[in-house]
Amino acid sequence: MPASLPIDALLPGLTEFLHAGVSCVIDAPPGSGKTTRVPLALMDAPWLGGRKILMLEPRRLAARSAARHMAGLLREKTGGRIGYRTRLDTRVSKETRVEVVTEGVLTRMLLHDPELSGYGCVIFDEFHERGLHGDLGLTLCLDVRPLRPDMRLIVMSATLDMPLVRRLLGDCPMFSCPGYPCPVETKYLRLPGASLEERMARAIRHALETETGDILAFLPGAGEIRRTEELLGAPGPGVAVHPLFGALSTAGQDAAIAPAPPGTRKVVLSTSIAETSLTIEGVRVVVDSGLARQPRFDPGSGMTRLVTEPASLASIAQRRGRAGRTRPGVCMRVWDRTDETSRKPYPPPEILDADLAPLALDLALWGTPNPGQLLWPTPPPPGNFRSAVRLLQRLGAVDGAGRATAHGRELARLPVHPRLGNMLLAAREHGQASTAAHLAALLSDPATRHADLRDALAAPPASLRQAGDQLLRLLDAPASAIRPEAAGRLTALAYPDRIARRQEDGSYRLANGRKAAWPGPTPQSGCPFLAVAQVDGQADCATIRQAAPLSAEELEELYGREMEEADSVFFDPARERAVAVRRRMFWDLCVAEESLEADSTELTRVLLEHTRLEQLPWDRESRNLRDRVNFLRGLAPGDWPDFSDGPLQRDLPDWLGPFVPGARARTDLSRAPLGEALKNLLGWHRLGELDRLAPVRVTVPSGAERAIDYSPDSGPILPVKLQEMFGCAAPPTLADGRHVLTLHLLSPAGRPLHITRDLPSFWKNGYPLVRAEMRGRYPKHPWPEDPLMALPTARTKKKLAT
Repeated sequence: MPASLPIDALLPGLTEFLHAGVSCVIDAPPGSGKTTRVPLALMDAPWLGGRKILMLEPRRLAARSAARHMAGLLREKTGGRIGYRTRLDTRVSKETRVEVVTEGVLTRMLLHDPELSGYGCVIFDEFHERGLHGDLGLTLCLDVRPLRPDMRLIVMSATLDMPLVRRLLGDCPMFSCPGYPCPVETKYLRLPGASLEERMARAIRHALETETGDILAFLPGAGEIRRTEELLGAPGPGVAVHPLFGALSTAGQDAAIAPAPPGTRKVVLSTSIAETSLTIEGVRVVVDSGLARQPRFDPGSGMTRLVTEPASLASIAQRRGRAGRTRPGVCMRVWDRTDETSRKPYPPPEILDADLAPLALDLALWGTPNPGQLLWPTPPPPGNFRSAVRLLQRLGAVDGAGRATAHGRELARLPVHPRLGNMLLAAREHGQASTAAHLAALLSDPATRHADLRDALAAPPASLRQAGDQLLRLLDAPASAIRPEAAGRLTALAYPDRIARRQEDGSYRLANGRKAAWPGPTPQSGCPFLAVAQVDGQADCATIRQAAPLSAEELEELYGREMEEADSVFFDPARERAVAVRRRMFWDLCVAEESLEADSTELTRVLLEHTRLEQLPWDRESRNLRDRVNFLRGLAPGDWPDFSDGPLQRDLPDWLGPFVPGARARTDLSRAPLGEALKNLLGWHRLGELDRLAPVRVTVPSGAERAIDYSPDSGPILPVKLQEMFGCAAPPTLADGRHVLTLHLLSPAGRPLHITRDLPSFWKNGYPLVRAEMRGRYPKHPWPEDPLMALPTARTKKKLAT
């Protein structure tokens, strides 16, 4: 055994406790040795009774690396006493005592043998990552406790909400291992650079110049890694740059974690895959971008989008710990220290934002389709879970009660998403298993870059060809030639909700009702139909990342029995008219349509339902009519209808429709008789009362008729020249004297002089001031000292004299 590690101090107490205790939590910092030392210390414990230890790792790379490291400590190769199982790679034998598995493998093992009869202990390593299958695995292990009360459960982490897990395990004890293997100095760098990749490249060059040892740099995703790698170029003699991410080939991953040759240095550009359970030999410096990429699933659209956000405090602590695994190190953080105050303490559990279809199928197979009957670290969100069950029902994997069907049990045998499993099983029936198997391998690999899936199938990487061959063997189907031209048909079997039809603006409408578009010009952008495999989840318009053409004939052959025909009348905003069509619908997607003759009244109603009041040809008379009615309604709300915008807009088809018969287009409304329609709505019996209580015009003392303006919110006004009101002691009234008109007294030139509702007060107090100022300006017009005794007129003094 090599030099001691911090975890070694806990092992005697841990082994003693587990002689009788069945659950515990181990809290140990990164690099303390928990991943490799704990299983080795327990694998020969007498309480195992000849059973094996099962240890979960969140990632395939970590599982293989941990198994190899433990086997190396025993001077063995994997497959001996230490083995591992990942989705498509297994190294175990009869001699195996410790099996390191990825989380999805544990779920398959539990579904096959709920009691895990060959195992005496399950270790959940790096549980703080809160992967979907890790949570499910712990939940199912807790559910079988009554059948296996002797099975030990150990949860290990460096940065975890420990009280939560301890409560799940019955307030079990916690073994803490304080301190790091070696001290790590933290530095905060403020470096120039327009992009993240530029800042990271500068930070890495700075680390190469100022520090010794190998460098591990954390970036959010494979795209940023590739761009940073390009910016670094050849960083110096004897320095090699290695990318490291989940979709990288096994050979590429092994090269990244292998020790650098003597006399050389290496720079590893990694995603969060290297945060935990992974020792990269020689690393002494960590350069951290502080960012992480998280999936966010939208149950409404069935789409998952990747969101780049600040990594949690727990994650950056894990990354920092990578620098102190074997000797004192340095962590360079490419952000300000103050930025950490707003970071989340822990990463969100994957179950909150994941596609829950695989989990829902697992629960159906477990016999507990209702997740509320189980004990969870974090329960699945009800809305997301219901969406997942609906998808499984459409795939025929579960019945109406959520129980697994025979088809669902077949899907569960395949180590792929139920969508892809459905594609594989259907393709096998039609002699296209080889093409489907390799397409499933491509679609399961997030690093596949081909926008056209036909191109991806024509030249898949060696690693994906191997994965496709393994899936073909699981299907128990004969090998045949791969047919790239079948990509669209097969993709439609996996993603029926993403079958898309091109729209007039060049975008695509998906069967789930969402809109999507290519990010730029592509040969596929003119295809009438697409089977879309990968889109981001933007709500307004998703971006198509991977797709293949689909013919109308293929669509009809695959899903013709699910299509429905519906006649509808709707408003076409592009043509600004109501149209009647017969549509052939696949879910929310119109796959074909033809024009119909429809009832003209219905066409007019639809047109008016999509017309706003301000788009109608309002003239002065019709507006004034509305204002007069609303004025009287303000005085007596129960006696007059409401002619304000809201009610008129709501009932527009009812009151205007009979006056625009046959109208189909917006242009047909250009001469709509709004005044006549409003009078009809008011009722002819009320028109006379309206004219009496709120007349259009009023006769002023000069004998002239002047129009009343009913539009101001303050009430009706009467603009009138001051001289026309001479001799009038009180202003006119409306509504049988209930409302005094507001007078806007004007100069002979029609300019405002005074506003009043108290005419006697104006004659006494205001008029003398106005007279003094205006008679010099308008000397041709009369300005008597006593206006109440003067003759009202709109004429000049000269004309009055003739």
